[in-house]
Amino acid sequence: MASDLSFVEFVVDQFEQDCAITYKRMFGEFGLYSRGKFFGAICDNMLFIKPTDGGRAFIGDPVEAPPYPGARLSFLIEDRVEDGEWLSELVRITVRELPEPKPKKPKKAKAPRKKK
Repeated sequence: MASDLSFVEFVVDQFEQDCAITYKRMFGEFGLYSRGKFFGAICDNMLFIKPTDGGRAFIGDPVEAPPYPGARLSFLIEDRVEDGEWLSELVRITVRELPEPKPKKPKKAKAPRKKK
């Protein structure tokens, strides 16, 4: 079941402004980014955050589940989705530990078509 855009917007609205959260539709679900760094997903109207040591220490005893079949385990955030201060701190901690995104390769220019 795909996530509802209204749920995604609700979750994104919980984060504090300094987190600079954006989202992108991915395979019928949504990827979450902070300043261009992928940190989580919303799948089946559930919030998943990439696991990090700092995030685990912050949460204490996180619930872990795959966001979709075959995916690696992520932290499943269920009961604190409306706690913007807590969510924002979790994302700050998580994003600090995640590697920088790899630079995108420039697209190759297509050769012009020859006229017949």
